[in-house]
Amino acid sequence: MNHRTTPGQMAPHIPADDWNRAQATGQPVVIVVNDTPAGTPWRRLLIPFAIAGAAAIGGWGLVVAVCTVLDAAAHTATVIAGAAGPIGIGGITLKLARSKNT
Repeated sequence: MNHRTTPGQMAPHIPADDWNRAQATGQPVVIVVNDTPAGTPWRRLLIPFAIAGAAAIGGWGLVVAVCTVLDAAAHTATVIAGAAGPIGIGGITLKLARSKNT
């Protein structure tokens, strides 16, 4: 049998009358040892914080990706508008981008 004791506690003790009764009747002796460690179980606290941190970093990564795509779309629209020149419909001319010469 493996007896593990924490510092400051006594080993499990079986009272003599219980031991003698178990010996006489053949009943097993059950020893219950409170094996709960004192202090904070770090693993129980660390896993939720790790999940929350990963979700936060993933959220910021998504924001950066959307900003990059929008920036690329704005640059593409600017290049297309600059190459197309003014657009006219029914006598109304719309200049989409400023020229570099003016």
